[in-house]
This record gives sequence, C-alpha cells and structure tokens, in this order.
Amino acid sequence: MSFKDSKVVIVGCGNVGSTTAYTIINQGLAEEIVLIDVNKDKSYAEALDMAHSIYFMNRNINIHAGEYSDCKDADIVIITASAPMPKDSSSRLDMLAPSIKIIKSIVSSVMESGFNGIFLIISNPVDIMTYMVYKMSGLPKNQVIGSGTNLDSARLCCELADMYDLDSKSVSAYVCGEHGDSEIVSWHSAVIGGKSVENVMKDNPDRTKNITREDLQKQTIKAGWDIFNRKGNTCYGIAASAAAICKSILFNENHIYPVTVGLSGQYGIKNAWLSVPTIIDRTGAKEIVEIRLDPDEEKALRHSAELLESFYGELGL
Repeated sequence: MSFKDSKVVIVGCGNVGSTTAYTIINQGLAEEIVLIDVNKDKSYAEALDMAHSIYFMNRNINIHAGEYSDCKDADIVIITASAPMPKDSSSRLDMLAPSIKIIKSIVSSVMESGFNGIFLIISNPVDIMTYMVYKMSGLPKNQVIGSGTNLDSARLCCELADMYDLDSKSVSAYVCGEHGDSEIVSWHSAVIGGKSVENVMKDNPDRTKNITREDLQKQTIKAGWDIFNRKGNTCYGIAASAAAICKSILFNENHIYPVTVGLSGQYGIKNAWLSVPTIIDRTGAKEIVEIRLDPDEEKALRHSAELLESFYGELGL
C-alpha cells in the first residue's frame, strides 16, 4: 500500500465525517477520498468544497462524492453515520436503538460491493457498533476497528499536560474499556517523561493542587459532554484521532493506539469489543498489547466488558 493507490471511503457527511475527510486531506494521507451520504447534495457539496481547498495544499488528492460501489477497492471504509443524540441524553448508549437500522443498512451495502479492506467505526455507541459491524461483515477481527478511547486518552494527556505546563505529547496514558461512563484509566502505565504519573502528582503538590486520579478520570469522561453541550457536536478531536488511525494503517506505522477491538482472552475477557492498546498496521489491528493493570483496574475493565456485552442481544443479529 502506498499513497499513490490508497483509497478511503467515508460514510456520513455530518460534522464528524466532513471534518475527518478534511483532516485526511490536510495531512495528505490518501490519494482518493470518497464521500457517501443519504443526502447526495450534501456529499456532493462537501466534496466540491474540499476539492477547491486542495489548490492550496501540498498534495493533489482526488475527493468526490460516490456510491457504495466505490467501496469495492477501498483500503479503509470509515463509518461516521448514526442517529442524532437524543435530547437531554447523558450517555452514548442512548444512541443504540435508533442507530441499529442505520448501521445494518450501511454494512450490508458496503459488503455487497465486494469490500475486503478495513472498517474504522466512529458512530456511537462505538464499541457496540464495532461489534455489530464485525458480526455483519464476516470480516476477520483485525479488519474491524472502532475509534474507541483513542480520543479519551488524548483528553487525559491534555489534562495532565495543562496541570504541569507541558507539551501533551510528553504524557503517555491510556484510557481503556467502553468509550463512555465505564471507561477506566491505566494509571499503572501512565508516565510523564518516564516518571509515573502517580509520583509526578505526589512530588509536585503545588501544581497538583489536591487534584486526584479520580478527578482526572471524571474530567476525561466529562470532556466530550462539555463540548457537545456547548456546540452540539464534537468533531475536531475525533477527526484527528480517526486520521491518526488511518495513517498508521495506510503507512504501516505499527503505532499503538487504544482502539475498540475484539478480545479473545486478553485481560480475562473473551468475547467483548472494547478499547485496549493495540498495534495498528496495514493489516488493521495487528496485535493487542496486554499492559499491566492494577487488580482494581482489571476488575473495572471486566465490568466495562460485561456492561457492553449486555447490549449485544438488542442488536438482532
């Protein structure tokens, strides 16, 4: 796979889908990008608008509106389409029932094209939707990935960086489990400049200011809702997260990201789809990385898995 023959299809041209396409264009990640939406005028207009922007960019990228038949030779199909968030909702799980029919229609249409690439699922509730795409598509587990807690992990790193006046990329911390209220933080593996976050917090009381690990976890969970409740959507962070995952696939980077994948006994979890650190390469989810979790963290991760599995029966698969 190389830039010259790479192709990404994005299904759903709302704020997330359009911003994801534009982020991929800005970073010059794929030679061809196809936009699909039930509103064909919207997909056409978004593609044309972005095509004009390419004049000012470093690479000539072909972006256009298309049909599901375009998925046949795509390297990646990104699904962003979902039902609107219910009014006054406080959980992404509330989107499950209205989104099931939408995702079923999309996956059926994509697979009818002969698609054999990698699915990247962004639609919420992302962990359950990723499981659903896996079951419907019949593709191997490694070819179905959800964006999961990749963005949550970045939010946590940003929170810690702000506390200690650092570049957020100097912080390494993983949020795992559900992309939602039951997600957990792997504090055991969280480091700042090679020093454990726990020790950094203890050794810098003037900067930590009595903020606890529990406070940071709550802020991480709450961050997306703070944005959503003020502007009605979140798009830039998730678009950048999706583009980073695409880059690791298209450029065979072997980057480790906490994304939604199907576990097969790792962490004592056999059937659930949820986020854990995973090596991403041209084959998709190449390998799940089993990081060390404290006993309470491992227990919480299993609880998150059980919560997600409890919804599988509602999918009608």
